[in-house]
Amino acid sequence: METTTKTAKEIYFDVKNNPARKRFGFGRKAVLVNVDPQKAYTAVGQFATAYETDPKQLEYTNQLAERFRALNWPVVWTHVAYMESGEDAGIWGTRTNTPDSLQNIKFGSERAKFDERLVIDRQRDIIYCKKMPSAFFETQLQSLLVWHQVDTVIITGGSTSGCIRATAVDALSRGYRTIVPEQCVADKHESYHYANLTDLALKYADVLDIDEVIGWLAAQQSD
Repeated sequence: METTTKTAKEIYFDVKNNPARKRFGFGRKAVLVNVDPQKAYTAVGQFATAYETDPKQLEYTNQLAERFRALNWPVVWTHVAYMESGEDAGIWGTRTNTPDSLQNIKFGSERAKFDERLVIDRQRDIIYCKKMPSAFFETQLQSLLVWHQVDTVIITGGSTSGCIRATAVDALSRGYRTIVPEQCVADKHESYHYANLTDLALKYADVLDIDEVIGWLAAQQSD
């Protein structure tokens, strides 16, 4: 095992600035999957479980969603919410039982609501309630992607070390080119965030600057 005195952030920028692997690249058509941008995870100062990495994250997410709609490409939003009993969280909901615990994000609660800063078109966009980390797990996402004949999955939301990573691994495992715009994902601590960006970049996804992703989408509109 290689050892180092560098921080996770330093390691990430070493990898970013000195890419050693070929990109997966963009394909012909993409889906935007916005993973759990709900108040439990975005309302910093209101909920202890919330976090922010890039202060413009939700603004960038809105920009991506707008461009996807202009292309008539699918825009997906996921959130987590559970029954009063919490039994639908399964074993994942058994490690703690405090007001901040995962299984205590109840249907209809403030923690389950999408952040008000998001622009969600509830007539066109697709919303899934998921119970586990991956946006693919026991949702209709895979069927939706087959119907739309997409080959590229662009992922935003949080957390980088949890649901983003799980969704990215599942996307790659299903044969999709997987893109993570760096400024559009967040985590509770920079160590987890950058360590997982590094792992994603080396193995499972292209971790790109938001400007490059928006530029690619703009090029599709001009074709």
